[in-house]
Amino acid sequence: MMPNMIVVVLAALIPMLIGFLYYNPKLLGTVWMKEAGMTEEKMQGGNMVKMLLLSFVCAFLFSVFLFAFVVHQTDIYSLHFGETGFGNEGSAVMNRIDTLMLEFGSRFRTFGHGSFHGFFIGLLFVVPILGTNAIFERKSFKYVAVNGGYWIITLALMGGVLCQWA
Repeated sequence: MMPNMIVVVLAALIPMLIGFLYYNPKLLGTVWMKEAGMTEEKMQGGNMVKMLLLSFVCAFLFSVFLFAFVVHQTDIYSLHFGETGFGNEGSAVMNRIDTLMLEFGSRFRTFGHGSFHGFFIGLLFVVPILGTNAIFERKSFKYVAVNGGYWIITLALMGGVLCQWA
């Protein structure tokens, strides 16, 4: 099952939009800078175009990855991949897939369902990774909470968009 790539690209813009708001000094940007050990001088350095471009590439990859987790119908295809006739319209395996998609193709395809999965991927997958890194980098709990909160919100929104429209 191929996602709508326009929606995947739009979902990849969500981390940038949320980051712009979330890390704004009027929200949590000042806290983040203090906990991350950032200064205004460090913030001014670097090629902003390059950073935003690389950030978008990473977000795009995450968006493609997230699609497979929030849209359960992708499992129908992965279960049948490798069977004789897979990919050939009219074959027994493709007829079985078509039948399953007719019956189950729209199940759990809501914004809320995708947000649910995105939230828990952020909480149970991303936050432990950030926490582990923070332990060895000698960062505070607040550092993990700020960055973890960003990813939980971001992945909930990305998951919702991907599940509803991709």
